[in-house]
Order: sequence, then C-alpha cells, then structure tokens
Amino acid sequence: MTFANKLTLLRLALVPGFMIFMYMDNFWTRVVALVIFIAASITDWYDGKIARATGTVTVIGTFLDPLVDKMLIAAAMVGFVEMGELHIRAWMVVLIISREFLITGLRSLAASRGMIVAAEGAGKFKMASQITAIITIFVILIVNSGMEKWPSIAPDMHSGWGLVLQQVLERTPFWLVFATTLLTIVSGLFYVNKYSGLLKKEFSVLKTLKAQ
Repeated sequence: MTFANKLTLLRLALVPGFMIFMYMDNFWTRVVALVIFIAASITDWYDGKIARATGTVTVIGTFLDPLVDKMLIAAAMVGFVEMGELHIRAWMVVLIISREFLITGLRSLAASRGMIVAAEGAGKFKMASQITAIITIFVILIVNSGMEKWPSIAPDMHSGWGLVLQQVLERTPFWLVFATTLLTIVSGLFYVNKYSGLLKKEFSVLKTLKAQ
C-alpha cells in the first residue's frame, strides 16, 4: 500500500460523492461536484508521478489507476446525458465508455500474459481532453444555475451579447463531448494497433483450440 496507491484509492472514494452532488441539481451542489472532480483529477496527476519518482510503481497501481480514471469520467459523462440543458447525445458517451471497456479488456489480457499496458501519450492526451471538457461543462452548468438563482445578474438572452452567450452555453457542451469522443476513439485505435500482436496471438490460440 504505497502512497501513490493510496492517492488512487482516495480518487476511487471520491467518485460516489461526486455522483451524489452532481445529481443534486442546484448551484451549490454543482460547485461542490466541480471541486470534487478537480480534486480527483489532481490525485490522478500526482499518483503516477509520485510512484515513478519514488520507485514504487506496482502492478496493482498500474492496473487500478486507469480503471479509477474510467469510473470518474464515465460517472460525469453519464450524468451529463441526463441533463437536457447540455444537449449531449447518448451515442457519444456509449462510444467513450465502450473504448474504455475495450482498453481495460486489453490490459486484463496483457496482465494474464505477464505484460503491462502502461498509459501512452495518446491515452494521456485523451484523458486531459476529457478532464478539460468536463470541467468546462461544469462551469457552464454553474453559470446556468447562477443565472437561474440570481436572475437580476443575467443578461437579456434575446438580444445583443446575451443572445451570443446563450448560444455558447447551449452549443459548447455538445461540441466539446463530440471532439472528446473523436480523440477517445483515435487513442483506442492507437492501443489496439500497438498491441495487435498480442490480439493476433490470442485469436490464433482460440482457432487452435477450436480445431482440436
């Protein structure tokens, strides 16, 4: 139980609290949900860094770290689909989560063969894009709730810059998740291509077993 692994487990423990505050639809709970998400993202940044710096990289940490990341991202994305004000389509989130299941399966397969599928640059960039998109969408949710809670500070949404602001608040979440979906798919294809040899070997073993 290294310090880096403890940070990973802390991030795992934050996921249920994040979900609870996310589904409590008001200004302050959205602020708390955003704070929890940022705190969890910070632990994600430091746990791997600390493990490498202290020479305490473990097999369980290498496996658990990306798995907890997927749980946090999936919790946010699924919650966003249920919020009609964001106009985020379910098919995008299905593709994102499917990619995560695919890579988790690949990691499990590699682990059974004594290999470790570590995070690559493409995966890290994908994760950064997802975190950025989620934080931005939460800011939009907070702005929406703030204008609803304090209508006196809200601009006229039917003319001038208020109309522009309304369009930005309505359209940005969809396009952010759309771009993130594309990046997620590309990074998934990168992993599949890199470890195609392992997959081909497993398929050949299956064919041999069937032939017998």
